[in-house]
Amino acid sequence: MQLVMKNMAGEQVGEIELSEAVFGAPVNRGLMHQALLRQLANARLGTHKTKTRSEVRGGGRKPWKQKGTGRARAGSTNAPNFVGGGIVFGPTPRKYTQRMPQKMRQAALRSALSVKASGEQIVVVDDLSMDVPKTKAMVKTLENLGLGGQSVLVLLAERSMPIERSISNLPNAKTLESGYLNVRDLLGCDVVVMPKAAVEHIHAWLG
Repeated sequence: MQLVMKNMAGEQVGEIELSEAVFGAPVNRGLMHQALLRQLANARLGTHKTKTRSEVRGGGRKPWKQKGTGRARAGSTNAPNFVGGGIVFGPTPRKYTQRMPQKMRQAALRSALSVKASGEQIVVVDDLSMDVPKTKAMVKTLENLGLGGQSVLVLLAERSMPIERSISNLPNAKTLESGYLNVRDLLGCDVVVMPKAAVEHIHAWLG
């Protein structure tokens, strides 16, 4: 699969060959859905907690006598039918972690990348680098690439503080190291911008 490669000025500087095994793989939507649900589930802390009647403070004294008041029998104000009492069947801490084999996770990533490639939602640049962080310069670069107004995911082969800090102020753009590529970020953006080095890393990883 041939794709035009541009520079930061938006000029075509050549072409790059994208691996069919990675960017032209059969799309398995069920697998992508499973990988997305796993990622969302694993991000949950599971620290939710309510107190049962045995954990609510107070309520040790019988609120009123057993007979003669005309009211229902009550032994403690910690009962669930009292305001401030315990909660019945409330949430308790638990783990939401889901397991998924590595080959299935990689297949889901290939499917997501193939969806982006078939929709012409991948932009490859020969190099993406800056000496100092400058948001205005990054906005200009994205406009040169024809990505103004779109949500953009910028994949980097390795960390680059100037690039990351330049993009951090943009509401519709984010950076991610190619080694941390995931289905949620891929499907949640309009366009994926990748330097040539990031493409080579993905080929070596998923190819």
